[in-house]
Order: sequence, then C-alpha cells, then structure tokens
Amino acid sequence: MPIRPENRIRYPADWKAISVEVRERAGWRCEGSPGVYPDCRAANGQPHPVTGSKVVLTVAHLNHLPEDCGEPGDRPNLIAMCQRCHLTYDAPHHAANARETRRLKLVGDSGDLFAVATSDSVKPDYRPGDEIIVFTRHANEVRHV
Repeated sequence: MPIRPENRIRYPADWKAISVEVRERAGWRCEGSPGVYPDCRAANGQPHPVTGSKVVLTVAHLNHLPEDCGEPGDRPNLIAMCQRCHLTYDAPHHAANARETRRLKLVGDSGDLFAVATSDSVKPDYRPGDEIIVFTRHANEVRHV
C-alpha cells in the first residue's frame, strides 16, 4: 500500500530494504491475515486464487505503528500480505480513523461537541426545555435541552 505523504516521516529511511526483507522472508507469498484469512498464500505478481486480480504483495504493521519495524532478521510486527488480506486486516483501523476524522470535522479545533453549538458564531434555534431530534447511524433519539 502506498505510504501517505503525511505519514512518510514515521517510516525509517531504509523502509524499502525492510519491506523487501519481509517479502523475501515470506517467499514472496502472502502470509495471510491473522484471524481473517490465515491460510492465504497468494503469490506476488500472480492472479489471486480467490479474487483473480494480480497480487501486489505489501508489508503490514500488525500494530499499525510504522515506527515499529524491529531489527534485521527479527521483525515480528511486519508480515507480507496481499491486498485482500491487508485491506481486510486494516478495515477496523481504517473505520476508527474515519470516525475520528468525521468527529474532528464536526467539533472543530476545540474537541468539544457542545462548543460548536454555543459559540458566538452559531446561535442555536432552540431554548431550554425544547426537544431536539438527534440523527445517528443506527437510531434516532429525542433529547431535551
């Protein structure tokens, strides 16, 4: 997976050599996604046995910390994964990041959800005792303010 420009500084200068070491250790095959597709052994550059797409072998950080790369010959946090396994393994992490990004966009720099509604720039159209409907992904609820 490509390294996002804002995260590049978190990777060691020799990341390319480290990633080659990990893929060579795996025999240029996917090492599987722990707990999801543990037996995947898709070969780099070949059609994936399940999806049929060309396999692009990537290196995954199991703890999602790019700084944690171990030492030469001892890299337990890094494993080689095909794109199917890597994306599936990272899905909960990506979802959490997306939730946090949406939350920060909603609350702004203050980090306080209620600071937005009570700031001088936003005047609420409700008074104490009014009911407001809060729309959420799973259910709507009525709250008294």
